[in-house]
Amino acid sequence: MYFRKKKFYRVVAFTAAQIPDIAGRKYPAKLAGRLYPKGILIYDEKHLPQLIKKFSVKTVYLSYSDLAHIDVMHKASAVLANGASFVLLGPEETTLKSLKPVIAVCAVRTGAGKSPTTRKIASILKEEDYHVVVIRHPMPYGDLEKQEVQRFETYEDLGKHGCTIEEREEYEPLIKRGIVVYAGVDYEKIVRQAEKEADVIIFDGGNNDFPFIRPDLQIVVVDPLRAGHEISYHPGEVNLRSSDVVLINKMNTATKEQIETVQKNIRLYNPKAAVIRAMSRIMINRADLIKGKRVAVVEDGPTVTHGGMSFGAGTVAARLFKAKIIDASKYAVGSMKNVYKTYPHLNNILPAMGYSRKQMKELEMTLNRAKCDAIIDGTPVDISKLLKLNKPVAEVEYEVEEIGRPNLLSIINGFEKRFLRRSK
Repeated sequence: MYFRKKKFYRVVAFTAAQIPDIAGRKYPAKLAGRLYPKGILIYDEKHLPQLIKKFSVKTVYLSYSDLAHIDVMHKASAVLANGASFVLLGPEETTLKSLKPVIAVCAVRTGAGKSPTTRKIASILKEEDYHVVVIRHPMPYGDLEKQEVQRFETYEDLGKHGCTIEEREEYEPLIKRGIVVYAGVDYEKIVRQAEKEADVIIFDGGNNDFPFIRPDLQIVVVDPLRAGHEISYHPGEVNLRSSDVVLINKMNTATKEQIETVQKNIRLYNPKAAVIRAMSRIMINRADLIKGKRVAVVEDGPTVTHGGMSFGAGTVAARLFKAKIIDASKYAVGSMKNVYKTYPHLNNILPAMGYSRKQMKELEMTLNRAKCDAIIDGTPVDISKLLKLNKPVAEVEYEVEEIGRPNLLSIINGFEKRFLRRSK
């Protein structure tokens, strides 16, 4: 988006990390623009030193998120050691401007609780009869040309666009609440199309990225279970420093010391921000299936893989009902085995990896092989509707519940007075 119309630059390659099956593909010419009639090849990041030499690269731009500060500098050092410059593009150069009021929901780490925060804000605005559109951070795992602009209003739209588990986790809970969701690849086109039907746009960020659209109100969610990460991960610290509101989530499961660490860092790095205190409320539809039983726990994939968490909502539910969590890694097949090698901090839980049809099948096979009484689904989507499973599934949901004031309602009421006009 930044380079495609700039003749002064020539983008010679993309590299890929974190998400499987992206490397080896091509960013298509249709999306790359007229300066790139052959498209742009995508390589695995491990080949970066060779690519710098092969293409006589002058500058390398870091364009992905959820990296520890030390890892960012290791990457910078590798680039500099091979003769190129290392650059980070900032919000002034990368955020699009919308004609409609924009609320951005971001985080300091993936899995902090952005999505339930977005859902609550959308519901508050919808109750006031505003037309709310959520623009979701991109998840381009399929055919990029077909994903240029995606609009989701019904469950049928999820099937039409061939959504993966990761995409469904973000879109389905919003569709369930009657909220239209946009996503895709070309965010200039996405914003312009969304503006046609929105009174207000909510940008629902991915990982810990800063917004793609310039916000009139920016909310960052921090996670005390990973206390200290709010100032030690990129670009999460950017969000902490720049946001108007900081929401401390999961206070019901964090320790007093963890909460105090987060509060101290908020005071040091963004003392002007309004602070909302909240807990992540767990709800389970079939507690009878898991109480005292042997269970396999499936957690949100990104949260427990590159997000670094060793547990999620499913594990909390298992502990609450005294279920015995089996070691799901013993039954892993295919790429699921590699997940445990890549992320050794994962013990008994099973991340909901479903970036492709093949991987979804391997997840299904792993669960069907597991020797247990039931499955706890700790993901935001009902996996029993996507996979053919041979065991009963107890579904866990989690919502943000504020403690005292300020709360999201009071913050949104203030936003409404400043920026919104009631739709006719």
